[in-house]
Amino acid sequence: MTKLIHDTWNPLTHRDEFLTPFDSLFDDLLTEAFPSLSQNLGVGFFGKGSYPKVDVIDCEGKVLIEAEIPGLTREDVSVELEENILTISGNKNPQEVTNENTTYIRRELKRSSFKRSFTLGDNLSANDINADFENGILAISIPKKSPKTPKVTKIL
Repeated sequence: MTKLIHDTWNPLTHRDEFLTPFDSLFDDLLTEAFPSLSQNLGVGFFGKGSYPKVDVIDCEGKVLIEAEIPGLTREDVSVELEENILTISGNKNPQEVTNENTTYIRRELKRSSFKRSFTLGDNLSANDINADFENGILAISIPKKSPKTPKVTKIL
């Protein structure tokens, strides 16, 4: 299968899958050694991973990116294309219920802005990209370019 789309690597939000077990061990050690760090930063500061989570699907005639972004509206999410880089971004900043007597036991809800970018392959058309956002699922459809048929010139 031809690589159709490349998730632009960001060292702050992207981890290779083979490092995940090591990262989990590291997260556990940090949590035990510095419990207030985990409490203040939320669950596993180093275990954030990429957000939003996506499926990239190779369909006939198009590539489909589905992103799961619960708790936001269409107005909270932005999809932009600049110089062949498709970027999904948004701001998830609901009011937090905190006061002096509040102590989080576990904190997993994302309450910040996010941005995730993908570099489009040469075989994808940036001209006719469509996006829809419904029930917390962002669906982006990127049409494939028609393969060029080689020009045959008869010499003899």
